[in-house]
Amino acid sequence: MKTNWQTKKLGDILKLEYGKPLPDLKRKVNGKYPVFGANGEKDRSDDFYFDKPSIIVGRKGSAGELTLVQEKFWPLDVTYFATFDDKKYDLKFLYNLLETLELPKLAKGVKPGINRNDIYSIEVNIPPLPEQKRIVKILDEAFEKIEKAKENAEKNLKNSKEIFESYLHNIFAPPSLRLWTGKESLGKDWGEKKLKEIGKTQTGLTPKTSNKKYYGNFVPFITPADIDILGDGSIRYDSKGLSEEGLEVGRKIEKNSVLMVCIGATIGKVGFATQMVSCNQQINTLTPESKYEAKLFYYILSTKSFFNKVIKSSSQATLPIINKGKWENLIISFPKSISEQQAIVKKLDALSEQTKKLEGVYAQKLADLEELKKSILNKAFSGEL
Repeated sequence: MKTNWQTKKLGDILKLEYGKPLPDLKRKVNGKYPVFGANGEKDRSDDFYFDKPSIIVGRKGSAGELTLVQEKFWPLDVTYFATFDDKKYDLKFLYNLLETLELPKLAKGVKPGINRNDIYSIEVNIPPLPEQKRIVKILDEAFEKIEKAKENAEKNLKNSKEIFESYLHNIFAPPSLRLWTGKESLGKDWGEKKLKEIGKTQTGLTPKTSNKKYYGNFVPFITPADIDILGDGSIRYDSKGLSEEGLEVGRKIEKNSVLMVCIGATIGKVGFATQMVSCNQQINTLTPESKYEAKLFYYILSTKSFFNKVIKSSSQATLPIINKGKWENLIISFPKSISEQQAIVKKLDALSEQTKKLEGVYAQKLADLEELKKSILNKAFSGEL
């Protein structure tokens, strides 16, 4: 630590004031001022509670989350807002300093909350105001470059996913909707069938949970949360399982079956079983006959066009649902030739693998940028900048 820095408790640097409830009548979508909850802006209002730049600290719920505010605002009662002497301390310096302290780790209770006295007791190193401003300038320039790099990585990540989705759409779209024509998407030797004409369809079933004998590790028991966990149709097999006795009561879903969530917020989510499984009643399954390339139907059911069919055929209640009867009667088109089916799957598998590798590269890039940001912050507040 440099000689002109001082060690102080946060309680001697800033005060955390309680936010205040705001009646619904005071809230307006196009209000002049932001209304802040524990983890960011929640609403707008023509009224404000505090008229100086500040830092919002989540007090309840998203406890310890930080928001920098540089205009008049209203902090709700689940927040603290910081007041300090701006002749001694720079707002952005304090915000960045608090970022390094990992305040959410101080949260306690069932509904996480932070006692401001726990924050006040933290000791920090702080330089004179001119040095604070110099550090903030360096951080602003560094963070701007990091944000641009993150934007590029996120854009590339999005593009890699869109390339695969575009290719998938093009293969299975009706000829009039195809973006380009290639040998994989020639439709003259394609046919149409209902799902139930392709293989065995089932709806899952949950054995009585009160009977412990039904549960074990004989076969994985799949729920919607276990499906498409990596965005590539993969299934988590180790969450829960049935015993051999439980499988006799439940549904036996053979290897190379397609599983689709058919109820709730994740309706349409699709997975491909690479081993025998069972599943609950929120999932419909298709086990294609052996004369077909089974994974082809995973890809077809993953398309937006099939998802739209599911949604159109589902009940329009608060909780969307498509029953087995409607689901198994949905019609899809696909090549009649097994060799063409296999060629399409081979191409899509290769593209999917390439996409996953690209996603891994960009995801690591984003993680590295976050680590770089943390490293710069740590250097800044140890006097190394």
